[in-house]
Amino acid sequence: MLPRGRPRALGAAALLLLLLLFGFFLFREDLECERRERGGSRAFPCVLTPRIPLDGRPRGTADLDGGPQVDHRGHNHSDCIPPLPLPPKCELLHVAIVCAGHKSSRDVITLVKSMLFYRKNPLRLHLVTDAVARSILETLFHTWMVPAVRVSFYDADELKPQVSWIPNKHYSGLYGLMKLVLPGVLPPDLARVIVLDTDVTFASDIAELWALFVHFSDEQAIGLVENQSNWYLGNLWRNHKPWPALGRGFNTGVILLRLDRLRQAGWEQIWKLMATQELLALPATSLADQDIFNAVIKGHPGLVQPLPCIWNVQLSDHTLAERCYLEAADIKVIHWNSPKKLRVKNKHVEFFRTLHLTFLEYDGNLLRRELFGCPSPLPPQAEQLQQALAQLSEEDACLAFRQQQLTMHRVHITFLPHEPPPPGPYDVTLVAQLSLDRLQVLEALCRHWPGPMSLGLYLTDAEAQQFLRFVEASAVLSARKDVAYHVVYREGPLYPINQIRNVALAQALTPYVFLSDIDFLPAHSLYDYLRASIKQLQLGSGRKAALVVPAFETLHYHFSFPSSKAELLALLDAGSLYTFRYHEWPRGHAPTDYARWREAQAPYRVQWAADYEPYVVVPRDCPRYDPRFVGFGWNKVAHIVELDAQEYELLVLPEAFAIHLPHTPSLDISRFRSSTTYRDCLQALKEEFHQDLSRRYGAAALKYLTALRQP
Repeated sequence: MLPRGRPRALGAAALLLLLLLFGFFLFREDLECERRERGGSRAFPCVLTPRIPLDGRPRGTADLDGGPQVDHRGHNHSDCIPPLPLPPKCELLHVAIVCAGHKSSRDVITLVKSMLFYRKNPLRLHLVTDAVARSILETLFHTWMVPAVRVSFYDADELKPQVSWIPNKHYSGLYGLMKLVLPGVLPPDLARVIVLDTDVTFASDIAELWALFVHFSDEQAIGLVENQSNWYLGNLWRNHKPWPALGRGFNTGVILLRLDRLRQAGWEQIWKLMATQELLALPATSLADQDIFNAVIKGHPGLVQPLPCIWNVQLSDHTLAERCYLEAADIKVIHWNSPKKLRVKNKHVEFFRTLHLTFLEYDGNLLRRELFGCPSPLPPQAEQLQQALAQLSEEDACLAFRQQQLTMHRVHITFLPHEPPPPGPYDVTLVAQLSLDRLQVLEALCRHWPGPMSLGLYLTDAEAQQFLRFVEASAVLSARKDVAYHVVYREGPLYPINQIRNVALAQALTPYVFLSDIDFLPAHSLYDYLRASIKQLQLGSGRKAALVVPAFETLHYHFSFPSSKAELLALLDAGSLYTFRYHEWPRGHAPTDYARWREAQAPYRVQWAADYEPYVVVPRDCPRYDPRFVGFGWNKVAHIVELDAQEYELLVLPEAFAIHLPHTPSLDISRFRSSTTYRDCLQALKEEFHQDLSRRYGAAALKYLTALRQP
């Protein structure tokens, strides 16, 4: 007979035993995760934390086939997020991207923004581009001046012969095959690289993706996420015959490449042989490089290291991606791999779209941040600007003007597709600048000017997207492929009008330019008339001349635009039109001599006078606008002074005219009118401008001194 109290002791012992067993199982689980971290398994390590799904309903994790919670390979498991040590803080990470054309260039910028937002390491971007994308992205990165980011370009046109023999039905064309040749294109001493499609968006630090290289075995050379659709399983429709793949296959929107191992294995021979063999039975690739990568992996499965699917959440119409994540924190990279892009159907598409749009409209200026604790060398021009800014005095009443002059604005040239016809020897491009509040003028301008235009737009990142939607919704604007739009991104309190003009002027492709303002509508016949006048006056023979287009204005928002000089004079006599700034600043255009213009039958020469600021046609290589003049005042006047100093003739054209449309005053003109300090600063800029003229032109600049000293 057991003594009293023993059952109670046995119960306590049993409870203790249960607790020990429970602790043992937890310990085993921790050991298993640790073993996986140390390479004891091809599967990725687990983080044993509860997950809250995007729809708020807790549930287990299924694999893409709807199977049990635990995926036997572990790579499509939202609870198995690798808690890997990140690469050393200052290790340089290499990223390769193939990019061609205008739209792809815009996509790359959004991708890069998302990388920069999270990154903590220096980046080296390897961009394989066509001529269009290179021109756009070289200018953008040169003016962006992001610390600890280097960019190298590779000519896609030189690579076309290596892949042009492969028939490809994918919308990406030849460029969709170029990832295959990267091991032979990138520097031979580069061992590892992350390869990305332009339509991916990061939601985490790219260093976490780079850290997955440590899981590669000695044989593995390609890291890929499993394809999240049933494409490679076949039988999606009658006669559907995909390229061979290992199981569901892999998606190549995000790739980790061990370049050194691929080169040693003879990658070029491997993929070319595989593609040649498969093309004997298949007419073409359907998914570009992805088909060939999968065929190679099917024949050489030891090359591939499967990656967790959260590093390539694929948003096509028939994706099974939602089975690989439970909550927002799981997601690392979003891949818009449907031709529909943001219009794709997906259960959580609004969440993904919002994340993407956040970076699309994010102010890129905020990403010019240094990496703390890492050397962050700035480009030479950025260092010079920093030194100049450091020399400015906080006590200077004109500090805002000086800072604006020294601001390097990000510039995205040819923001939209631009396909002008080859220019003729007398062709003319209309050059102007505008901000978002002047977009409504563009359609009327396109109707009046049938020739090429180069327009600089001063916009924020978010406004650039508004502008894009505005053009796409306009039948008039979207039909014009000879209008080049160049976005100068907004930064600083004052309007950098001459910097914007210089961007548009530098991108003009014709021999001559008509330097106008966006609020002017040219005569319907002006484009043809200017080309004929340039030919008649033989400007191409070395004659330095600026052809003056007389400027008029109407105070009415609705009026009948004159079709000829005779009709314009009738409106002028009736008081419906005025010479430009007749009531406010007549001296700005008085030297044009409107009385003489009324009777003129041939071009006539006029002399420069103080404050003269006509709209002129000049050769494309004319002097640039002086960027020190920001905001309102003297921005065009200084340019005409420069033309006169360089001995350009001022020739008024007798049949030319442009009419200014009424609009609300700009913020800068309001500041000019209301602020004594603003006007004093403008006067200081004028005096500095004359000092520079004197240094460049000597005694010839004395004639401008009186004009420059006038208040």
